[in-house]
Amino acid sequence: MSSGGFLISQVKQLSDRTFEKILKTKGIDEFNGAQGRILYILWNNNNLSIKQISKFTKLAKTTLTAMLERMELQGLIKRTISKEDKREIIVSLTDKAKELKENYLDVSKQMEKIFYKNFTDKQIENFENTLKKIIENLEENNGR
Repeated sequence: MSSGGFLISQVKQLSDRTFEKILKTKGIDEFNGAQGRILYILWNNNNLSIKQISKFTKLAKTTLTAMLERMELQGLIKRTISKEDKREIIVSLTDKAKELKENYLDVSKQMEKIFYKNFTDKQIENFENTLKKIIENLEENNGR
């Protein structure tokens, strides 16, 4: 029996723990790892709908809504009703969140160094292509 799913789960747990540890050592307490993923998406595509953020992050809308509520209370994002579609909520970054981008990118670079320590460029490429294929398979299975 293959243990790929179990290994991916372990990688997720360990990487989350490592990410949180790096955030703490850098004195970053404005957001956690999961919120960082949302911020990252918004830093690259500000003013997105909740549906779009869900698509990019792969977070369920219910999970995402709760996280966005906390992030709004923390002053990281603001939610407004779309002018085009009153049923749609648009999420945008606050100045506070924009100022955190460099710190987040620095933490991400540290994580990348830890992830790929002793990997060749070819190994990194093969690994990431394999992960993309797994994501594709899972999305296909989930009807996306």
